[in-house]
Amino acid sequence: MSSQEDIFHELFYYTTSHPSPSFIHQHVVDAFAAQTADEDTKPIKITFALLGLYLFLEKDFTGRQVQLTHMKIAKVKDNVDWPKIIYPEDKGSITISDVLQSTPGEERDLMIKKWCLSVWEAYSDSHLQIVDFLNKYFF
Repeated sequence: MSSQEDIFHELFYYTTSHPSPSFIHQHVVDAFAAQTADEDTKPIKITFALLGLYLFLEKDFTGRQVQLTHMKIAKVKDNVDWPKIIYPEDKGSITISDVLQSTPGEERDLMIKKWCLSVWEAYSDSHLQIVDFLNKYFF
């Protein structure tokens, strides 16, 4: 297991035991998936990750609302054309290690949001494809 995966598991414990009903864990899953994605990543995985980041950061969805949207898309996944994602060389200046090094509680929760924003901004060349995909199939 890579050290990034070990760190993810540590953060997984923090977010799945988080007392907030907003389900912050979903944002961590999406940021990690997008930041570790490459050309071998399945189209559904990177699309879900970027959709989640978009809905969280641009539409103020909670993690639970993002999760419900993912479930809705999964029901029709065989009938959609997945967007062609442009993988940036740099996938964000904030990493999962930075998040885990922050103090648990408000500081870490804020760092999770900053991490998500860092990753989302790194994929700026794919923003239009994500919005078009959502509009075409779901909104």
